[in-house]
Amino acid sequence: MSEAGKKGLIIVHTGPGKGKTTAALGLAFRAIGSGLRVLMVQFIKGSWHYGELDTAELLGKDKFEIRPMGKGFVKLGGEVDPKHRQAAEEAWAFAREKIFSGQYDMIILDEINYAISYRLLKVEAVVETLKGKPEDLHVVLTGRNAHAQVVELADLVTEMREVKHPYQKGIDAQRGIEY
Repeated sequence: MSEAGKKGLIIVHTGPGKGKTTAALGLAFRAIGSGLRVLMVQFIKGSWHYGELDTAELLGKDKFEIRPMGKGFVKLGGEVDPKHRQAAEEAWAFAREKIFSGQYDMIILDEINYAISYRLLKVEAVVETLKGKPEDLHVVLTGRNAHAQVVELADLVTEMREVKHPYQKGIDAQRGIEY
C-alpha cells in the first residue's frame, strides 16, 4: 500500500433504483478533489450526449476522463446484436489495459453489470482482473443485477431501491437529472 492504511476498494452500485452512475460520479468528484485521477469507461452509453461529459471536459482529461464506448440501449429478448457484444469487448479490453496502466487512481466501469448480465462479457474475466488489480487502485462497477461473483469480491456494495420515480407521474427525463 502506497499510503499507510490505503487499500484500493472494489465498490459496486447496483439495484433497480435510480442513482448508480450518479453515485459513482459523486465518488469521482470526491476523488478528484483529493487529487486522484479518475477514468470512467461507459459500457452501454454511446453517442448520446450526457451532462457528465461536459463536466469531465471542464475538469480536464488529466483529472477526469469519460470514455463512452457502448452502442446505446440493449434490447432484451432474443439474440443480442453483435455490435453490442463487440463494443462491450472493446470497452473491456480498454478498461483492463487502463486498470494495469498505473495512470489512474480510480476507474469506474459504468454499466458493466449490464454488460455481464446481458452476456456481452464473461463474469470470470472481470473477476479475474479485479482480483489481480493494482493494490491501491479503486474500481467502481455500476448497473443493475450485479453478478453474485462480483458482489462476493467487492469491498462495498450498495443497492439502489426505487421508492418513487417521476416517470410514474408521466414526467419525462430531465436534462441535468437523467442525462
